[in-house]
Formats: sequence, C-alpha cells, structure tokens
Amino acid sequence: MAVFQKDNTAVITGGASGIGLALAKRCIQADMLVIIADINADALSRAKTELSSSPRAAVETYRMDVGRAEDWTGLKTLVDTFLNGKISLLALNAGTGPPSSWSTPETFTTTISTNLFGVINGITTFLPTIQSSPYKSSIIITGSKQGITNPPGNPAYNASKSAVRTLAEHLSYDLRDNPQISVHLLVPGWTFTPLAGDDGTRDKPEGAWWPAQVVEYLEAKMREGKFYVVCPDGDVSEEMDKRRMLWGVGDLVEGRPALTRWRGEWRGEVDAWMGKGDV
Repeated sequence: MAVFQKDNTAVITGGASGIGLALAKRCIQADMLVIIADINADALSRAKTELSSSPRAAVETYRMDVGRAEDWTGLKTLVDTFLNGKISLLALNAGTGPPSSWSTPETFTTTISTNLFGVINGITTFLPTIQSSPYKSSIIITGSKQGITNPPGNPAYNASKSAVRTLAEHLSYDLRDNPQISVHLLVPGWTFTPLAGDDGTRDKPEGAWWPAQVVEYLEAKMREGKFYVVCPDGDVSEEMDKRRMLWGVGDLVEGRPALTRWRGEWRGEVDAWMGKGDV
C-alpha cells in the first residue's frame, strides 16, 4: 500500500526524535501533512524547526503523554482541524525503556503506561476515524525484538513490548477483511536513537542502523504487504533473527527451562543451533 503520497496525512507519536522523526521526514519528503506528538517539549520544538526547513513542509506538533487517555482528546481535535479528520498513516511509535527490576514497581507502571497504553489509546481513539474513511490507511505499531526473544535484564520493557506485539497481531486479524487498512508491526534492529544512547555527543556505533535506514526498510516491507517488519542491522542478519526467535519458541515447545538462550549450561546447544552466528 503506497501511503507516502502527496496530500496524504500522518500522525506519529514519539515523533520528535529517532525513528519517529525519520518517519516524519519521509512523510514531508512525500508532500504529506504531518502531526508529530511527543512528551518532550524541547525535542518537539527542535523537530518542528528541522521539519519546517523544507519548503514543502506542512507539520504541526502536539505535546502529550500517550499513556494518558485524556491527552488523546486534544490530539483528536488537532487531527480534525489540521488534517480535516483524514489519517493516511497512524504510527504508534512512542516508547520508553528505563532500567527495571523487581524492586522498582514504579518503573513497570511508567513503562507499561507509555509502551502499551500508548498503543491502546491510539487505536481506540483513531480506529473509528480510519474505519469510516473512504481512503486507504496504514497503521504502524512499533514493537521490539525484546518483546519476542525476551532477553533478561529489563522485564518491564520486555513485557510491555510483548503485549504490544499481541495487540498488533489482534488488530491485523480483526481488520483482515478490510482491504483499505493495512497494519504493520515494526520491529527495529539496533538503531542509533536517543533510547539507544544517541545524546548528540556520540558517534554512531558501526553495527547500528540510522533511523532513516529503518524507515527505508519499513517502507519496502509495507509495499510488499508485510505485517511483520523485523529489521536487521549491521551486526544481526535476518537469518540470525529467525534462528534466535525459533530457539526461544523451542523453550516452550520442547519443555526446556525458561530463557535457555542465556543460560550457561545451554550455551553449547545454543551455539550449535546458531552455527557461526552470535547467540
């Protein structure tokens, strides 16, 4: 589905930096009308200035906490006025990933509020608008490989992104008979964003992708009609991702202990399964 076209519209949460901002730039390049929403007012201001430097720019910003249902009312109003109620592209991309442990329950609340309810609120707010539209639309939901392979270390983030994957799958299924709407689960690889350490003072690690590379890969997979958009990066190939995911499912199917990929006593079997690739 060719969404990136002149006079189409986009609503992007987490749009002030990283992948969201790269996606907004791609939309501006296609002469689309764009709304970017973010909780960071300073980042929104910088993004507005950067995006508006294009002579073709038509962009508005909206500061919000995606985890608060009431904040979506104002965004809905802006969509109705600035975009005339038309949404060609809804990108539910806002995310956070602070360290979490069993001794920091407040982190679970914050992370799940943003990562999970930011998606739930976006869908429940705008799905009626999209379904009632005569135009074709695409919904992009940003997940994470951590919500699939579940590496130890940040249970709040992993749980939130696992739930996001489930929601995206259900949405895709529920809309299966509507050819006007496509749903895509974007699963980035290692991407150099503020969430991954890009504070403006560091060079991009060699193995990481730029956010624009993720958007380019996403667009190609959207044109192919793919729901799962699992991005490789400079260190991890598509084949490595597939084998890692298959190993994780094997824990359940084979009755192994949980998360054997990271257990020392299973290292030999995991290495053999992965072949020459890193585990």
